[in-house]
Amino acid sequence: MAVKNNNEYSAITPEVQRLADICAARTIPVELYDKFQVNRGLRDLNGNGVLAGLTSISQVKAKEIVNGVEVPAHGKLYYQGYDVEQLVAGFLHENRFGFEETVYLLLFGDLPTPEQLTSFRATLGEMRTLPPKFARDTIMRAPSRDMMNALSRAVLTLYYYDDNADDTSVPNVLRQCLRLIAQFPILAAYGYNTYLHYSQDQSLIIHQPDPALSTAENLLYVLRPDQQYTELEARVLDLALVLHAEHGGGNNSAFTIHVVGSSGTDTYSAVAAALGSLKGPKHGGANNRVMAMMDDLKDHVSQWDDEDEVTAYLKKLLHKEAFDKAGLIYGIGHAIYSLSDPRAVIFERFVEKLSADKGRSEEYDLYSMIARLAPQLISSERKMYKGVSANIDFYSGFVYDMMNLPRELYTPIFAIARIAGWSAHLIEEGVCGGRIIRPAYKSVSPLREYVPLEIR
Repeated sequence: MAVKNNNEYSAITPEVQRLADICAARTIPVELYDKFQVNRGLRDLNGNGVLAGLTSISQVKAKEIVNGVEVPAHGKLYYQGYDVEQLVAGFLHENRFGFEETVYLLLFGDLPTPEQLTSFRATLGEMRTLPPKFARDTIMRAPSRDMMNALSRAVLTLYYYDDNADDTSVPNVLRQCLRLIAQFPILAAYGYNTYLHYSQDQSLIIHQPDPALSTAENLLYVLRPDQQYTELEARVLDLALVLHAEHGGGNNSAFTIHVVGSSGTDTYSAVAAALGSLKGPKHGGANNRVMAMMDDLKDHVSQWDDEDEVTAYLKKLLHKEAFDKAGLIYGIGHAIYSLSDPRAVIFERFVEKLSADKGRSEEYDLYSMIARLAPQLISSERKMYKGVSANIDFYSGFVYDMMNLPRELYTPIFAIARIAGWSAHLIEEGVCGGRIIRPAYKSVSPLREYVPLEIR
């Protein structure tokens, strides 16, 4: 029977539900993971990632050796061996944008000279423009309510505009990656503006990127109808891109691009797979959960400066009595970091400055209070193998909100930054890989004899 409407197409029928119940019942007993010494999720019992590869691109540190014992320490993030705190301090001191320099470092392993940086910025500027009629034929023809899906579709469609799409040589993959790095802000902005036009009847305005502007400036320039932005907004957005550009080879999307790239597939398919990974709320979508949680908090906490009232709400979160009843305080804690997330430490200084500029200091004080109280509450109520602290997702959504950036673009902004790291990992896999990544799974299904259909 033909599908009559979209609701019917999207409906879970009773038969599908019956079959789904069968799937849900086929769980693997948790004790078998211990019996066969399987590190579920590629993590050991302490939550540490299983060593699955080598990389020179970036490094995350959250522990140190004291008297021969490994103990939690304040987090450190390194890009190609350089402390990110020092990188940020360097370009801020010289009053310049840092994302393009960070991309160069991640891709080529060294900080650029002034001449190299000028040339690299010019190269990215020249590559920002999309192929002729791409916006009309691809982005506007099939608008999506989800910007990450729109971004993935655009990336996969770019394959057909590339005469050398399947060439996986290093020079060609680098060319493709540079174009994607340059074009991601444009793809995201066009996708969102098209969505607004078709879903909310707003005027559709498509601005051409300015090759003289930085990545952060171009995103604001093509996204906003009046093309206007403040210097502080551009600087803070640039900093957000730098801090999100890469995070060690073990994060889910970086590992995804290594896995998919190791198969020898094309760049566009590998990047689309990484985008699918980043879209997940356990990865790139985390700041949206923070913002939704904070919306709920504001609805239920009348006095933002009342520590007792805020504490009571946070306890309800932990006891599964508030918000989504998941028992989580979103934005607090990280798979690696314990005492501090260096990205959050760097970012918070600018969050405070931006909140003062936007007249939202009271809200910043609320975030600061939660960042102080939540780790204490979590550690007092739950057994933990390491400490917890506010991560960068706790602040990034608040920053984007103060800049009037739509929530639909929060995760795409993450992607605009992380395409730098993905590109470096994809090229590293091509240069240093050679074998398809194929981890082992142990079967726990008993062997059975085939039973003819008529006697089942």
